Amino acid sequence: MRILLGSGGFGSEERRALLCTEMRRFFGDVQRILFVPYALHDHQAYRKAMVERGFSAGYEFVGIDSYANPIAALAEAEAVYVGGGNTFRLTHDLHRYGLLEPMRQRVAEGMPYMGVSAGTNVACPTMQTTNDMPIVMPPSFETLGLVPFQINAHYYPGQVWVQKDGAFLEHLGETRADRIREYHEMNSLPVLGLSEGTFLLREAARYELRGGNAVLFRAGFPELELKANLDLADIFIG
Repeated sequence: MRILLGSGGFGSEERRALLCTEMRRFFGDVQRILFVPYALHDHQAYRKAMVERGFSAGYEFVGIDSYANPIAALAEAEAVYVGGGNTFRLTHDLHRYGLLEPMRQRVAEGMPYMGVSAGTNVACPTMQTTNDMPIVMPPSFETLGLVPFQINAHYYPGQVWVQKDGAFLEHLGETRADRIREYHEMNSLPVLGLSEGTFLLREAARYELRGGNAVLFRAGFPELELKANLDLADIFIG
């Protein structure tokens, strides 16, 4: 099983270069990547923007939305990239088109899976640690379960500061850690807070952070800071 999960935040030239480097290392000699744009409303514009802005790393992106039969498209795919956007909308459409089980099977058979933001959220057992608004109700919160824990993409530690009239003011709202603690009041799976510009690579039983660090939250335990470029398998599944 080969999985690359990104938090997002690739707007700068440095971050975009990191994204492309990780994609080329991960996909290698793959020629065409099946792009899943369901997290955004305008699928064709999404795919076009990914290519024009350099987020495709030079690979040919073929939209799953261009096929009459999405399941058949997945069956023929060399690799898949599930893009970011709204996780509720993405989960809704994965259920709507019956793609969850076929995608699980293809990834288990060795098809490389890459997800960013919402595409990372749906690689988890459920989509319950997303940051998104529920703009549509999926049939279930169940997602792909390609990793045995939850991920909170776009994670940042501490409080948000807002710039106003040249000064920075503390937002004073709930932090991401507060939200994850609320999740653990009702759920038991660990949650990985994945910082912007950071990737989690899974190859078989090996887990590795690339490009940045993360924070692991477990019900009843202190937060655990995780550093990049270490084998994290014992922490995640040990």
